[in-house]
Amino acid sequence: MLLPPRTAVQDVATATCKLPCTSADNSTPNQKFFCGQRCQNTPIGCGRPGRRAQHSHVLLCKAEIAEADVGPSTVPEAISEMDFETENSTASLPSSDTWELDFSSRPILDSRGKKRWELLICSPDRSWIYSKWFPNNKINSTQLKAALADIISQEGAQAPQRVRFFRGQMQTIISRALTDLDIKPVPSRRCFALIGLLEERIEGVYRQAPGYSEKATSLFVLDLGPPQDLPDALRGESWLFVQLPLSTLREELRSVTSRAIFGDTFSLGTAGLSDLSEDTLIPGIAVYSRRATPLAAWTSGLEVANVVADADRACLVLETGVNQRWRYGNYRRSAENTADARAWEAAKVAARGVHFLAVQKNEDAEESAGLWLLQSRQLPKI
Repeated sequence: MLLPPRTAVQDVATATCKLPCTSADNSTPNQKFFCGQRCQNTPIGCGRPGRRAQHSHVLLCKAEIAEADVGPSTVPEAISEMDFETENSTASLPSSDTWELDFSSRPILDSRGKKRWELLICSPDRSWIYSKWFPNNKINSTQLKAALADIISQEGAQAPQRVRFFRGQMQTIISRALTDLDIKPVPSRRCFALIGLLEERIEGVYRQAPGYSEKATSLFVLDLGPPQDLPDALRGESWLFVQLPLSTLREELRSVTSRAIFGDTFSLGTAGLSDLSEDTLIPGIAVYSRRATPLAAWTSGLEVANVVADADRACLVLETGVNQRWRYGNYRRSAENTADARAWEAAKVAARGVHFLAVQKNEDAEESAGLWLLQSRQLPKI
């Protein structure tokens, strides 16, 4: 067990737990059973003390959810050829309703000694990748709009409904270009495929390019402020630290990909995580509310990026969009609760940042109203 025993969620009184759970003495790792132990925890969004029970739970034994992974993807050979006067892309045309986009300078100098800029776009499964280079004196929304218009004007190309991007400092230029094309701009750190692609290109493309200069590298820093108070519409009634084997979580995510429930997922392969073992225990947060469906609907509009168990603040922190942070759930400050929070964060590290957020009506619910696959990871240092 990567996590110490956890508490089940009940708002006020203790109750007999009927969630399927795993235990240290369970000889079959993925077997689910009802533990029947009595347990209690802290309501989300409040500071009521909770009590610790000696077991931990597995979520949603009967939910029907689909595997979201499409397997690993590699950078096409064409992308590695550094012809800065032409566009590089995969042979396919865009067909996804969501793109992930980066428009930023690279540590590559042109003949004037100025940094080149790259427009890099991919689909979430990286079946389509596009790259175009710009001189630094043509960085504006007009040039970006023209490049995007050229892509979607190709015969057989599908224009996206929305485009995610994680660089907040480029929001004005990117949003203006997309809005002019009737495409929804979405500031979000859920650019998992794009971030994995950028990390590959740092070594495989940029460092190999003529004009590459380590001194020209501009380190990207994400400015995260203190967490804000959670809006009432996003408040659950209680919450629970949980964990699932990766293989089980893949099954749980089927309802997300089939749009049977609210939530979001991503391909572990395109995020560089295809070698993550199927029996890896993935830590998660289960949030309970009698208004689970409205709560999941509101949460789905937030571009949920990460959940942090902040031991210093004695609370959960929900990170959304690019740099929004919310105080998501408090717990009584004690040595035991602090150890639990730090153990949960350690489990995230062991799972290479992968974790999840689930919203359910109560601990007896057979399925969730919302499920989000998340990853805590550093953004590319360019």
